[in-house]
Amino acid sequence: MEVSGKIKVLDETKTVGASNFRKRDLVIETNEQYPQFISISFIQDRCDLLNGFNKGENVKVAINLKGREWQSPQGETKYFNDIQGWRIERVSAEGSSNANNSNNNNATPPSFNETTTTFENEVSQESQTDDLPF
Repeated sequence: MEVSGKIKVLDETKTVGASNFRKRDLVIETNEQYPQFISISFIQDRCDLLNGFNKGENVKVAINLKGREWQSPQGETKYFNDIQGWRIERVSAEGSSNANNSNNNNATPPSFNETTTTFENEVSQESQTDDLPF
């Protein structure tokens, strides 16, 4: 899944516990009629992906939704969700990423008509040799 928007908050990396668990939070403001503020966590080595990004930049973030179940000592079950980022890239104001525009400007995908014509020829040949009514 992906989330696009402007960086609203870019926290510093926090280290927790004896195992030196690292976490860095990012808040994205979406570009919708009613903007949403999405908090995304980057953990361990992914924290370093945020280096070089600044508040106010337009970005696209690849995310995973994580969920877990927890049972209290009283026997009550609760559920928690987390949004974890695993990739981030800058996006131009028009909505396309700078990375996608840098190298592949000369590559042209096959046109729809070429693909359709080839498929129609194969279907025509099959229908001439096939006796099925459909």
